[in-house]
Amino acid sequence: MNGVTVELASSLAERQGPAPEPKDRLEEPVITAEEFSVFYGDNEAVKRVSLDVPPRRVTAIIGPSGCGKSTFLRAVNRMNDLIPGCRTEGLLALEGQDLNAPGVDVVTLRRVVGMVFQKPNPFPKSVFDNVAFGPRIHGVRGKPELTETVEVSLRRAGLWEEVADRLSHNAMALSGGQQQRLCIARALAVDPEILLMDEPASALDPRSTARIEDLIGELRADYTIVIVTHNMQQAARVSDLTAFLYEGRLVEFGPTDQLFTKPRQKQTEDYITGRFG
Repeated sequence: MNGVTVELASSLAERQGPAPEPKDRLEEPVITAEEFSVFYGDNEAVKRVSLDVPPRRVTAIIGPSGCGKSTFLRAVNRMNDLIPGCRTEGLLALEGQDLNAPGVDVVTLRRVVGMVFQKPNPFPKSVFDNVAFGPRIHGVRGKPELTETVEVSLRRAGLWEEVADRLSHNAMALSGGQQQRLCIARALAVDPEILLMDEPASALDPRSTARIEDLIGELRADYTIVIVTHNMQQAARVSDLTAFLYEGRLVEFGPTDQLFTKPRQKQTEDYITGRFG
């Protein structure tokens, strides 16, 4: 093994929680892509990708900048709809339902599929109002129910002990790592089934990054998580499965330990050992 491979193997050994057991691979996928493409005008950013994302696992998407990772991630909750000229081909389905079919309620979809972005983006409101925002949008008005939802969500995000006495304070006063965990709590407050994370720790210091990675390990038992990351060591530490994209195409997808230690494709090996990318 070269130095990069040894480091990745070490990261795999540090991974939070057990690897998937063989029987879990028989479960019906939560997200299914079949020959799925995303176009920005004439530019095909995601090119006929096919993969299945299993439930209650962490799936990482890796690859160099501009390879289509974030574009694919945003397609899962229709965020690309906000980009003029963006269109899709092929199938992208959630539990068998075509996400791009006519009549799909995007508001309901985004309740089921929560998203955490690269840069923490709390609202300029109180900590309480940040977390309560989603439930209020979906019709929850009672103070006791909102109070319980806020506390449960902050506890799940590992933030309750740090902000319990500051719920009325402006969320913008929190540290960067706390803001990102607040954004995770805000996503959890609407009780999603899936969490999409687009480089959730890239703007954070090492200590905050470690806390986010620990949190992903804690959430994996209850949520299907898909994370985009440039950090291959992070992918090795937190994920059960890894997809490698290059120039919009899926090169390889499989169990993380296999992909990082015994990749099937030469292009995958070249990328994870630093020969390009």
